[in-house]
Amino acid sequence: MDGVTVIDHPLIQHKLTIMRKKDTSTAGFRRLLREISTLLCYEVTRDLEMTHERIETPITQMDAPVLAGKKLVFVSILRAGNGLLEGMLELVPSARVAHIGLYRNHDTLEAIEYYFKAPEDITNRVVIVVDPMLATGNSSIAAIDKLKERGAQNIRFVCLLAAPEGIKAFRTAHPDVPVFTAAIDSHLNELGYIVPGLGDAGDRMYGTK
Repeated sequence: MDGVTVIDHPLIQHKLTIMRKKDTSTAGFRRLLREISTLLCYEVTRDLEMTHERIETPITQMDAPVLAGKKLVFVSILRAGNGLLEGMLELVPSARVAHIGLYRNHDTLEAIEYYFKAPEDITNRVVIVVDPMLATGNSSIAAIDKLKERGAQNIRFVCLLAAPEGIKAFRTAHPDVPVFTAAIDSHLNELGYIVPGLGDAGDRMYGTK
């Protein structure tokens, strides 16, 4: 699909399969989500702008590559997004962090905002939004809307699983925001859950259901 990158690395696919199993424990699910998020972070940051700085090694001086520009901003869509956030921060501990609190109305499936906190200067930063599931797309679309209102311009969206319906809605609303996912599943059921999916990521991560 245009604007969508499926990251099919064998380690990611193997770990995702274990997460899908209904008998995987809460601790195991949480650990695997953190591990996968680190692997996903490698891919979504692959084309970051680089520059060089003069350094001195134990042998000699050299012009060595370093990241250019301002530090990244990771945006977690609460609450399940925090599972992806943790692994990414292990890889990029200097990144700034934003949180967007959204919950889904189970009757209308619309996203309702209850919390938003982000760095003030996100206009010139690469902003990476994380949420395990791109189902209907309503929550992710609302999150991107909010970030663009704040001035974000270079935005990327990362998820574990995506449904075709969610991708279509998301890309229609935000065609300038690329999507990175570990898998595109079959469809959404009548309750708005991804099939075959892995259930509710937040409930499985926190053991609340």
